[in-house]
Amino acid sequence: MSSDKANNQSPDQGANTPAESTNSGPKLDGNQAVNLAAEQSKSTADKNLPVFGDLPIPEDTANLRFGPNLHDGLLALLPLVGVWRGQGQAAHPGEEEFTFGQQLSIFHDGENRLGFESRTWKINPPAEEGAEAESDAAAEASEASAEAAGEPEVGELLRREAGFWRIDNDDNIELLIAHSDGMIELMYGKPLTERAWQLESASTLATETGPSALGPGKRLYGLMPNNDLGWVDERLIDGEMVPWMSAQLKRVRG
Repeated sequence: MSSDKANNQSPDQGANTPAESTNSGPKLDGNQAVNLAAEQSKSTADKNLPVFGDLPIPEDTANLRFGPNLHDGLLALLPLVGVWRGQGQAAHPGEEEFTFGQQLSIFHDGENRLGFESRTWKINPPAEEGAEAESDAAAEASEASAEAAGEPEVGELLRREAGFWRIDNDDNIELLIAHSDGMIELMYGKPLTERAWQLESASTLATETGPSALGPGKRLYGLMPNNDLGWVDERLIDGEMVPWMSAQLKRVRG
């Protein structure tokens, strides 16, 4: 479906690009990249994406121990490879802030690109204490039931994203994203360090039924001291950059 609702912004227009506003630091050494990835994935080393088993070409893998070797050109993105899961906060205009769950899969097939898929879902607030118990006595009779009563409730499914990470020999990153709510986006960026990556929208295109009010954005991905993956997305709305979504994710595969 075609549309004329587009927002095009070259990397040298408006705010400074990540390359201009930050120092990307020394180029990542291959041994350093492998060591960092090994440290953060000790508990998930034997887990990977589901595989078909009979595919005549290399399978996608989110675990550097399985499948084809990672392309040498992707060393600066190597720590991102894996399946990550956790929770975040969203602050969409006109809506109350809410909590969401996310699974982010970043994988490769041996070629000079990373594929990625993001799935998000709304998390409803936990039930009030005792709300699920018929009486205090019933709640005390089953500790498991009491714990289950306080667990967050999964709500409606939210947006999905799919696309590719690409990077050249000068560490210029291209992130191509297809959004399930009807938008295609191209982001450019640079590694800030061997554990952080910053990107800015260069072009956004909404379909006829897509989110025409959602402007270009900025994203920051980074590994935290505890090796969780955190990310923040800000969007240009009504002329200013405002928080849109952010999350903290734990590695569950890779």
